[in-house]
Amino acid sequence: MSTRRLMGLSVVGGMAAALGHAPFGLWPVGLAGFALLIACVCGALPRTPGYLETEDAGPGLSRVRAAWAAWAGGVGYFALSLLWIIEPFLVDVARHGWMAPFALVFMAGGLALFWALAGWIGAGRVLVFVVALAAAEMLRGHVFTGFPWALPAYIWAETPVRMIASLVGPYGLSVVTLFIAALPMLLRGRERSRRLWRAPGILGLCLVVAGLFGVGVGLRGSPPSSGFLGTVRLVQPNAPQDEKWDPERAHIFVERQIEFTGAAKQNVDLIVWPETALPYRLDRAAPVLGQIAGAAEGVPVVTGINRSEAGRNHNSLIVVGPNGLAGEVYDKVHLVPFGEYIPFGQVVQVLGLRSFAARDGYGFSPGVGVRLIDTPLGRALPLICYEAIFPGHGRGLQRPDYLLQITNDAWFGTVSGPFQHLDQARFRAVEQGLSLIRAANTGVSAVIDARGEVIESLDLGEAGFLDVEVPRARSATIYARTGDIPAAIFLLVTLTALTVAERRNSIAKAS
Repeated sequence: MSTRRLMGLSVVGGMAAALGHAPFGLWPVGLAGFALLIACVCGALPRTPGYLETEDAGPGLSRVRAAWAAWAGGVGYFALSLLWIIEPFLVDVARHGWMAPFALVFMAGGLALFWALAGWIGAGRVLVFVVALAAAEMLRGHVFTGFPWALPAYIWAETPVRMIASLVGPYGLSVVTLFIAALPMLLRGRERSRRLWRAPGILGLCLVVAGLFGVGVGLRGSPPSSGFLGTVRLVQPNAPQDEKWDPERAHIFVERQIEFTGAAKQNVDLIVWPETALPYRLDRAAPVLGQIAGAAEGVPVVTGINRSEAGRNHNSLIVVGPNGLAGEVYDKVHLVPFGEYIPFGQVVQVLGLRSFAARDGYGFSPGVGVRLIDTPLGRALPLICYEAIFPGHGRGLQRPDYLLQITNDAWFGTVSGPFQHLDQARFRAVEQGLSLIRAANTGVSAVIDARGEVIESLDLGEAGFLDVEVPRARSATIYARTGDIPAAIFLLVTLTALTVAERRNSIAKAS
């Protein structure tokens, strides 16, 4: 097979794999896409007659061709799953619109380099490539501050299989996902005289077992006592990003949130507004904080706001008390590169580059560290927007009573970004065995239980409020106790063992 055709099929496989993610949620297609990619990288597809096989490449693929095939698959995968990345550039088309295609091309091509590395390592060897690709995904989640968006595990968001993440986390579940996708290749050529249904039958059995296992995990670890932490009111103003900071329009959305806050309340314990819900810095917001407290009638209000301290700007979460003062304050720690700050800002400042989300200076500064905050519902682990995509956020802290995310998904458009972001929040709830409260500017605002089920929600693009009882936590999950260390050790040891075994086999054959 020509390299061009091989890369074309790899792109198709990658794009099919991306269809497993929201908003499509076609996990069977996603699995088939990963299976096609594995077949391309590991040389199962027909080859051009006379193509020279190399000793270190397995059946028909050199390491370089395998790396190119994996890279092409990654480009297709990330180009489709991260298509929303162009949306921030379209908020101010005149100023940033020209950057949109470059952002998508560089993002897809850059992230695909992790897959290319896996392809080079695993050329022609199915298990080696599966483990190497899973390891590359873990690497992607940590290198250069990390970007673990659209992990293979997330194709299971709407299925019971997602509960496996409570045991091994999203990276461990990604290993399981890729192994299932690799079954057709692993079974290929074995016992050819047996019935053709053997391979699909084994594949189907694995899927059933994974689903039943997920159900079983979900049924275990029920909360020690039934009941709820209390009732939360989610406020969703639905402020379009191009109007959110407009001096002539911004007050409309503030007044809308105050109106929703002041609506008739019955046993509401906490009110939550989205990220940067107020278009003022904290030091200038005293009058509106007083209005918020008055409308809340003694109920504490969590809201996002920008603040400055010692010459640094912060994207913050505050808890407004009955006196109209900010009690708890949390500054976002994990900032969005190029969105909330410019890496090597002093260097690129001369180019006039500014971060999209920051209105002052050249971006935000991170907070001093992740910490819990006290609320009427108990101790919460705050997650400001982007922080919810990181499985390990908050590791090492005392176990909270629930997770609290405020976000402004207007940046992500209306097609895929907000729904993918929601699915990742659902996984954070599953992994920790905690309920998650989510207030989003344009949606989707929701309360998610400890099994990742959305209890109630406000749809994308809807302005309104919602009062929801928040379930108590399950007992601490295995993943909550261990984090990603077991998955990392498994990947390292397995990859090393497989590589050594392959090398010994090659030496034995040569002798």
